[in-house]
Amino acid sequence: MVSLYNEDIISDLEKKIKMSFNDKLLLQRAITHKSFSNENSHLDLRDNERLEFLGDSVLSIVISTFIFDNFPDYPEGELAKMRSVIVSEPILAMQARKIQLGKYLLLGNGEELSGGRERDSILADAMEALIGAIYLDLGIDMARKFIISNFNKIIIDVEKGKYIQDYKTILQELLQKDGFGRPIYQVVDEKGPDHNKSFVIDVLYQNKKIGSGKGSSKKEAEQNAAMAALKNMNII
Repeated sequence: MVSLYNEDIISDLEKKIKMSFNDKLLLQRAITHKSFSNENSHLDLRDNERLEFLGDSVLSIVISTFIFDNFPDYPEGELAKMRSVIVSEPILAMQARKIQLGKYLLLGNGEELSGGRERDSILADAMEALIGAIYLDLGIDMARKFIISNFNKIIIDVEKGKYIQDYKTILQELLQKDGFGRPIYQVVDEKGPDHNKSFVIDVLYQNKKIGSGKGSSKKEAEQNAAMAALKNMNII
């Protein structure tokens, strides 16, 4: 098999995250999406899914420890809510964009053409894979340093209530106070193959559209539709 190593991409990414890897191929693996390894089976490549699995756990323990230490008066339930928002897909994708992680990703042609570099799910997974790679190559202290430096402001904002993860629940609770039932979510568009679909969903209340959202899953599109409705209602 032929191996692939792009020194320019890896060097630039190291500068971006201000870290120098001992195992450069491990860092390359963190940015290798399965679509790229599948389309280039002749190359000796492994995708980032296992690193994503590890990074998810590292992120969770670092964030859990940090908020446990810094918010001593918060009960377990509040800490759990904070953590769920901080490590959620939209937040991870947002932080990935801040370090321009999307431009370093190795994607297959299909993902490239369908806008994979900007897709929340791909960016969030790559962020977790990067954290997993940092942990394996440089240790927990460097992984903690990277996580806290990138998520500290998010933690402060979440504590202040700036981010609300479950927009559907918030919207439903608000509307049910009127006594006219729940909002209805309706798929109005669906595109792409089974492994790479995109959805557009409208949220209706009393037979009127109050918001619309897009997403790579129905769940994501519904949350975005609920968020749009809350914005239209000047709630957020």
